[in-house]
Order: sequence, then C-alpha cells, then structure tokens
Amino acid sequence: VSMATRHPEGTDAEYLRWHTLDHRPEQHRLTAVRASLRLVSTPACREARAAGSDRFDPVDHVMSYFFTDRAGLAGFLRLSDALGGAGRKLPLLPPVERGVYGVRGKAAAPRVKVGADVLPWWPIRGVYLLLETGATAPTELIDVDGVAGVWSAESAPVGKDLASARAGQTISYCFLDDDPVVAAARLGPSLQKRWDDGGAQPLFAAPFHAVVPYEWDRYVP
Repeated sequence: VSMATRHPEGTDAEYLRWHTLDHRPEQHRLTAVRASLRLVSTPACREARAAGSDRFDPVDHVMSYFFTDRAGLAGFLRLSDALGGAGRKLPLLPPVERGVYGVRGKAAAPRVKVGADVLPWWPIRGVYLLLETGATAPTELIDVDGVAGVWSAESAPVGKDLASARAGQTISYCFLDDDPVVAAARLGPSLQKRWDDGGAQPLFAAPFHAVVPYEWDRYVP
C-alpha cells in the first residue's frame, strides 16, 4: 500500500493516466500480483474525513497491490527497476507512507451476493479507508448502506527500505457501491461508536473514489 500527496505541480490527472495505462498494467505480468486498486481523494472527500493526523492528513492518493504472498515483492521490485531503465517511469508522487500488510479479516454484505474473497475484483465506486491501532476487523460496517464488504490487514515487518508503516497498524478497506462522500456520512455514527468503545484508535479515516479510466480529471485532489 502506497499513500502519497497530490502532485506538486497539480498534474494529478496526467499522473493517473500514465499510471493506469502504462505502469500499473505491467505489474499484472507477475503471477504474484492478483489485483490492484488505485484511489484518489477530492476536496469533498477531504471534507468528509472522520479522523486524521499531521502524518496522514496530506494523503490524497492510495495505490494498493494484492499479492499471493510476501515473496512476490522481489519480482515486483525487479520489474520496477526494469521499467525505470526502459524510460517507462515518471517521478513518483511525494510519499507519505508505504506499508506491506497481511490480510487478517474479510466480510461481504449479504446483499451483494459475491463472497468476501473476491471483493478486490468486484466493481466499486470507491473505498472508505481506515488506519487504526489496537483494532479488530470492522466487519460490523457491512451493515451500513453503501458498504459492499470489508477487508482488513495488519502491517508486516519488512524493513525500512521497503515500508514505513508502523508495527501493529491495521488498514481496512470498506468497498463501496455508493458515492464515497454519501457513504462516509452514513459510516460516521458506526465509526464513532467503534472508537468510543475503547478498542480501536483511529489514525486516519477517509473516503476515496476509484479512478475512472479515460476520465482522468473526474476525481482529482
């Protein structure tokens, strides 16, 4: 999971175009990469955030790759170097945090029919992203209208050269089939109850749109 700020020169749409048409498809030649998901925040998404901090407030872009196992990272890094050597890479967006996570919990809302295992391949309108400490998987959130399912994962120790996510940090993806800003308003009471109950402590809680191919400027920071 790579979290980054908006483009320093305001060319977010151009960056999304390059990443979606040129860079990201190449990763799927790797058998270890099973799925990928690019998310972007808008001003309305920012207004709808339920929790943040100095560390995570700048996040406007989130890129996630889903691997069969951690060993797949070696080939991923080799391919990245090869693409750079072939002139196929743009300067990366300013990073906020990179993390490698192990999936710990999955749940799908019964109304969507599909099983929780296939949520990363199910068409979505966006994701409500949670970063927490002391957290269990927020599977109760599938009862909120607009949440099709939830995946949760815990940060893994892989070395500071590859990831900077802190040990014990959890990330949860609430896969949305409604407008992310609308769903964020519905999620607010359930999230507040979750945090008031004294278990999970929020670091970041924010809605994001999924990138719409060929409509690169539809959702930008």
